[in-house]
Amino acid sequence: MTTPEPDGLLAEQLLRLTRRIHRSQQRRLESAGVAITPAQSRLLRALAQEERPPRMADLAARLEVVPRAVTTLVDGLEAAGRVRRAPDTENRRVIRVELTDTGRATLRSLREARRAAAEDILSPLTPQQRSDFGALLSTLVDARPHTC
Repeated sequence: MTTPEPDGLLAEQLLRLTRRIHRSQQRRLESAGVAITPAQSRLLRALAQEERPPRMADLAARLEVVPRAVTTLVDGLEAAGRVRRAPDTENRRVIRVELTDTGRATLRSLREARRAAAEDILSPLTPQQRSDFGALLSTLVDARPHTC
């Protein structure tokens, strides 16, 4: 048996950690009665970051998916009462997507589940280790991608 390369091992560990956080978050959401897919969660978070309700095409670009995928996500979120489609006040042909009160409550549940999952996963670390880990993750997240 060969020993994995350090970078390969690190990549595998990061993937495993991400999966653990995701599973823990999903368990918390399910126990709170919140049924939502990861893609729908991502769309809600994207909506919450917008100053004004975006167009479907804007959401597709922001999420880096095809417009049809956003339509499917919005359909499911709208059926659950988490978002609504609304005509643009300046151009009635343009449809915008906005959060509802239920959508905002879902976002609060998502944030709490994510925070609790992270707390659970990070509990073996000391406060200093958490700070160091956070700084390292920030460095990686903020790094400019290398072009080949």
